[in-house]
Order: sequence, then C-alpha cells, then structure tokens
Amino acid sequence: MASMKDIKRRKESVSSTQQITKAMNLVATAKLQKAKQSVLEARPYFEQIHKTISSILATSQGINHPYLEKRDGKKVLYVVISSNRGLAGGYNSNVVKLVTKHIRENQNDSTLVIAAGKKAQDSMKKEKVELLDAYNGLIENPNYEEAKKLSEQVVDLFNRKDADEVYVAYTAFHSTLSQEAKLMKLLPLSPEDFKLENEDDNQAMMNYEPSEEEVLNYIVPKYVKSLLFGTLKESAASEHGARMTAMDSATNNATEMIDKLTLLYNRARQASITQEITEIVSGADAL
Repeated sequence: MASMKDIKRRKESVSSTQQITKAMNLVATAKLQKAKQSVLEARPYFEQIHKTISSILATSQGINHPYLEKRDGKKVLYVVISSNRGLAGGYNSNVVKLVTKHIRENQNDSTLVIAAGKKAQDSMKKEKVELLDAYNGLIENPNYEEAKKLSEQVVDLFNRKDADEVYVAYTAFHSTLSQEAKLMKLLPLSPEDFKLENEDDNQAMMNYEPSEEEVLNYIVPKYVKSLLFGTLKESAASEHGARMTAMDSATNNATEMIDKLTLLYNRARQASITQEITEIVSGADAL
C-alpha cells in the first residue's frame, strides 16, 4: 500500500486537474450556446442556394458546364476542418481518419490538402500528404470574408484543373451530445445530389437569361462559399460540444478517483493508528 504522503499528494494533483477540466467545461458550454445559434442562422442561406441549383438542374436539360463535368484525372483536393487544440475527445481524430481512409481507398494520382486547424495540419504532415495551405485562424471565429478567400482558392484550383475533385471533411453538429465526421464532395457537382424534395416542383420547364450555364457560373461559386462557411460553423459548434462532453467526463472521472484516493488514505491512516496502538500496548506489556 502507498504511504499516506503519496496518497495525499496524488489526491491534490487529481483535485487540481479536476478544477481545470471543470473550468474548461464551463468555457466550452458558454461558447457552444453562441456557436449553436450561429449554425442555425447560417443554415437557411445554404438551403436556399441548394434548392436553387436543384431547380436549375431539374428543370433544364442538356446542361454542359465545367462545374458538372466529371474528369478522368484523379487529382483530388481535400479541405480538412479540425480544431487548433486538443482535449475534445475524438473530434479531430475522426475527421483525419475519414480523410486518410478515403485517400487509401481511392488511390489518387495526386492528393492536395488545405487545412483549417492546426490538428489537421499536423496530422496531414504525418501522413506525408502535400499541404497546399493552412487557415488555422479561421476555425477560431469563422467569418464569411475568410471563408470567401478559402472558397475562391478552391474554385480557382478546380478551374485551372489542378484538382479534378474537391472534398470537404468536417464535423456535422446534430446536438450537444452528437457530432458526426463527414466527407462531402464539393466539385464537380453531381445532379444526383440535387434532387428536388417535391417532385411537382420540376414539372414546368424554365428559361434562364442569359443561359443556364451563365447562371450556374455565377451561383456555383456562391454555393461553394456558403457550403464551406456552413461547414466551418458546424465544425466550430461540434468542437465546443465535443470538448464540453469530454471535460464533463474527465471531471466525473476525477471525482471518482478522488473518492477512491480518499478511501485509500483513510485506510492507510487507520492502519497507521492501529499499528501505533499495538506498539503502545506491546510496550506496556513489556514493562
């Protein structure tokens, strides 16, 4: 059995750690409320653009556009969204595993990565994947202007055919206790992903001026911007939710450990007192 001094020192160490995890839990909870509201405010804009593209593809025929063209090459660009810090459970590792699994399964000719978050940047370097750029400040406080820069870089790489396919890896926010790592295809657009929910909406053919191609040329970059902005918002909320859950679990584990150490300390103290009494009685008998 460990000495009383060692147990007491261990108990103080765990108690100190518990105070830190409790503070981090409170901070994450406060940030989560703001991030959750931001996600809810951003969703309608993305949903409307998605509906507009769905309407164009459903009510038009024979559209030939670079954003819809499936290329033969296998140059793939991944936008990987993670956090800058750890202590968030499996939040970062789940996204990285999703990307690395996709890379191995598809055997790309070349793989490029744009990282949003230090954890993604570090992990991709370990995987020896070419890191094209990093937006580590973007995940802390996602804003539309920074998301616009990222989306313009992505669209430009696709238009110059430096990337034949573009994917974004992020963590979707479902609830405080539920977050899901996802890999979504950004470009080229697949008509199968833009089905109208109401089949009656695609009955009437529509005319676009100057043309469907020109409308897509204008709206698809906006769609990419809104999608990246939305995934950044979702990932930020998911990070706070994951960290809150992880710190709450760590705090509870620390409480259980303190209880066990308290029990061990009391047993050690009782054994010490019993030994002292035994020594006193033995000494008295000897006299």
